[in-house]
Amino acid sequence: MAFVSVHCPHCNSDLVIKRGKTENGKQRYLCLNSDCSTKTFLLDYSYNGYLPEVKKQIIDMALNSSGIRDTARVLGISQGTVISEIKKKESSLESVNQAVLSRLLPNKIIVDIQKVEDSELDEMWGFVGSKENQRWLWHAIDHATGEILAYVFGKRKDVVFLKLKELLEPFGITRFYTDDWGAYERHLPSE
Repeated sequence: MAFVSVHCPHCNSDLVIKRGKTENGKQRYLCLNSDCSTKTFLLDYSYNGYLPEVKKQIIDMALNSSGIRDTARVLGISQGTVISEIKKKESSLESVNQAVLSRLLPNKIIVDIQKVEDSELDEMWGFVGSKENQRWLWHAIDHATGEILAYVFGKRKDVVFLKLKELLEPFGITRFYTDDWGAYERHLPSE
């Protein structure tokens, strides 16, 4: 008889027991680690969208400005899975890149104080179900490094852009690169 050690893919614990089978006969497992965020899992998923590493890639791609359709196409999963996973993580995501901001705080830097001086602003959209259900992502990136500084989800309205602008205030940005969308012209100083 062969024995296969099963480890939880979420917390890597070996405190795992069998917990029945799925409708199509695949073995389901239960992680007994009390600190594990996900209790039930499979070792062999039929659909890539259920894999923990694919779920992580969805979030990483979203934070790096990949659209819903682009992410779905690259990972070989449905757009609905991408949207669902982003919605699940929405409450834990921060709209400001704290890592970049913390590097800019003088009390955290000993020798060299660097500040983002140039930022690129843009917006992109996708839709849910029909093009009438548009979802917009407004984002700002550091012009020199390409790092994401902040982002906001909402409609293509000035009020949403103003939320993004407010998130960017701690960065002390002096120059913005944008397209000709009216919200930028109305709310950013012209050189």
